[in-house]
Amino acid sequence: MTATTPTVAATLGKYLDLDQKGFIQAEYIWIDGRNELRSKTKTLSSKPTSASDLPEWNFDGSSTEQAPGHDSDVLLEPVAIFADPFRKGDNILVLCETYNPDGTPNKTNYRAHAKKVMDTYADQHPWFGIEQEYTLFQADGKTPLGWPTGGFPGPQGPYYCGVGANKVFGRDVVEAHYRACLFAGVTISGVNAEVMPGQWEYQVGPCEGIDQGDHLWISRYLLNRVAEDFGIVVSFHPKPIPGDWNGAGCHTNYSTDAMRQEGGIAAIEEAIKKMSLRHMDHIAVYGVDNDKRLTGEHETGHISNFSYGVANRGASIRIPRHVAKQGKGYLEDRRPASNIDPYRVTAIVVESSLAPDA
Repeated sequence: MTATTPTVAATLGKYLDLDQKGFIQAEYIWIDGRNELRSKTKTLSSKPTSASDLPEWNFDGSSTEQAPGHDSDVLLEPVAIFADPFRKGDNILVLCETYNPDGTPNKTNYRAHAKKVMDTYADQHPWFGIEQEYTLFQADGKTPLGWPTGGFPGPQGPYYCGVGANKVFGRDVVEAHYRACLFAGVTISGVNAEVMPGQWEYQVGPCEGIDQGDHLWISRYLLNRVAEDFGIVVSFHPKPIPGDWNGAGCHTNYSTDAMRQEGGIAAIEEAIKKMSLRHMDHIAVYGVDNDKRLTGEHETGHISNFSYGVANRGASIRIPRHVAKQGKGYLEDRRPASNIDPYRVTAIVVESSLAPDA
């Protein structure tokens, strides 16, 4: 009889099952200077009831493009807690804002401003739902999942919401991520395979105010951690493959209390009018390399032009057909790229749509 070699997962599980003796592992998560996620772990003596119960921490900002080497300490201020689906038990994920030693928000901390905006317009109850598109790559980081090495798959068409081994690639990662989000307490509302093979989408929301950015960032952390376990690389680049392939966006659905009431279509149209006047301000925070995606093709409006229409996926902003029919609901801003900072996007949407007339 030959011995069975245990899998890495089984070996790790043996240790994760050990008693933690009442201690809690808290994974402190933050956004770095490249709009990417970082994290490290702190041991706590007891489980906190809120983020305000958690201690501040710090990190070397010179290694994350957030501080110079001669003055590298950046502070971590906990702002939200989620359950940890990897360590499970009472262990937690801790989303943090970054601050300089003098107490000012770090230059990469866009949440601080977004929180002020959301507090200012809290009585309008801004709701969001963001459609996060992304692409799964093989471990080389160059070949999309399901694509032949050095070649191309069949043309787009059968992959969107597809079923079958010749149409869908990476469902194991997607299912694991979905369940991890539910366990963590992320408001994930659905998933689907996208138009390009190896590309997927999940939706986070509806969330009110600052919660939208918090939940989307944690969902991205979970996606990267899950994909890490599968040896898969996640890309949020808005045009991961040049040519006649769909790009990846972060369509942002938005409504206020006035838009959701009877006759709310008037408030929707007024918001769109105000947003149109700041089109290039929006584009400036709607993602790096978004010009490669917003070409006017592949279900996008051109980056230089603002447009809107009912059920028009080639417009900058779409009013869904059922919203126009019911006369109330929400709008869909189709301009944001897949690599946005959701704090910047939700803040400017609220600011430009709700600011008083000059």
